[in-house]
Amino acid sequence: MIKLRNRFFLLRHGQATSNLEPRWLASWPEKKKISQLTPKGIRDVKKAAQFFKTIGLDFIFSSDMKRSAETAKIIAKVTKARLILDKNLRELNTGVFNGQHPDIYRHYFKNKLERFFKRLAKGENLFECQKRMFNVLKKINNKYKNKTILIAGHGDPLWLLEGGVKNKTPRQMLNMYPKRLMPGQYRELRS
Repeated sequence: MIKLRNRFFLLRHGQATSNLEPRWLASWPEKKKISQLTPKGIRDVKKAAQFFKTIGLDFIFSSDMKRSAETAKIIAKVTKARLILDKNLRELNTGVFNGQHPDIYRHYFKNKLERFFKRLAKGENLFECQKRMFNVLKKINNKYKNKTILIAGHGDPLWLLEGGVKNKTPRQMLNMYPKRLMPGQYRELRS
């Protein structure tokens, strides 16, 4: 459990080409055409930026992958918040499945729970991703106090971070999955 010293918001990047059919897994390094925001993704992020402008962001920490960095830059331009790109906020590292259809990745596991524990060749499991994300949050939380901070990133890592902050078990996290952030959505992070 972590005591949050700042007000944190999570924002999933706007709709990107990698979210559309034909879909592919787009972790680092991206194997397919650069995953950039779609026109809908840009509109959704601009709408979110207006909300963040009203609450007064101090910092934006974002994945450095194109779709998240593009999202964060739009928010930073509107809010004038300081933007910090961090490779540790990148998408789940799907290793040998990077650039493949998500079903190929899913069929590698016996069940959804195994995704938390089973190691991927050249990749990470869900617990490893959660630890990576949680370490970034702890570092930010320890460095600042009483700030309003946005963490912009990717669906699964943000879902894992939120579950970690709420001290959820893997089974509880799987129950949370349908309520994970969709592209362009945001919410306040609460413990």
